[in-house]
Amino acid sequence: MTPSLELQSVGKSFGNLTAVDSVSFAVPQGTIYGLLGPNGAGKTTTLRMIMDIIAPDFGLVLLNGHPRHRADLARVGYLPEERGLYRKMTVVDQLAFLAELHGLRRRESLPSIESWLERVELADWGKKKVEELSKGMQQKVQLIGTILHDPDLLILDEPFSGLDPINQGLFKDLLADYRKQGKTIIFSTHIMEQAEKLCDNICLISQGRTILEGELSTIKRRLGGNSYRLIADGDLERLDEVKGVQQALFHDNTVKLLLEPDASGADVLEELVGFLTVHEFRFQEPDLEEIFIKAVRDATQ
Repeated sequence: MTPSLELQSVGKSFGNLTAVDSVSFAVPQGTIYGLLGPNGAGKTTTLRMIMDIIAPDFGLVLLNGHPRHRADLARVGYLPEERGLYRKMTVVDQLAFLAELHGLRRRESLPSIESWLERVELADWGKKKVEELSKGMQQKVQLIGTILHDPDLLILDEPFSGLDPINQGLFKDLLADYRKQGKTIIFSTHIMEQAEKLCDNICLISQGRTILEGELSTIKRRLGGNSYRLIADGDLERLDEVKGVQQALFHDNTVKLLLEPDASGADVLEELVGFLTVHEFRFQEPDLEEIFIKAVRDATQ
């Protein structure tokens, strides 16, 4: 299936600063795709090139298999990191104005606006001025404005920034529902927990370069390392002395054992039962935060 979005060796420099250095990735249709990386990695510059806000110095941006044209962007919803609303407008007027920018007349957009305000718990705020809303409420308004024209592709730059946990959960539910409709979503973040819960595929960039790209589950299997979860009673202080154990990380009543790359879990378990009462010993899939930290560290060495 043709990717919704594909970047082929895209790069951008500002004077002597290389912001994006030959970044390539493909976003499968109907997925949630995470563009990940530390602050300053080049995520926002990459998204701005996709949206044709700035032009790449080289490389190709493809939408649905062909070079991106301005007309294609009409089917894209874009939420920039630096957001802005007209503070003196009412919420409904603001959303109607944003809908008009996408070719929807006010009478066409009002039913959808009312429905979305109800869904994000802002139904009682439609006639209030934007400046009367909290930051979290304003972000809800901005997200509604991004999807009112029912785009096929959503591009969101740090969409969870500044949201409290309740509204983060609301945003995640909205994005998951949008994907169920067959839509494609790409969002940038430096917070791995968010990406791990939502993303089907990821691209990790650091210092403007692609480090990892592909299906998240495949990346986890490939870079899983040799990590085990241990629950046991006994002299746990001896764990670091066990042959094959690289490191023992204690957390509450569990221990995460990082084994040497060539160590066998079965051999380590055989030694453990010699001085511990083992209740649980099983391979533990790494979380995205671990993969992120290791990949960025290795890339900068």
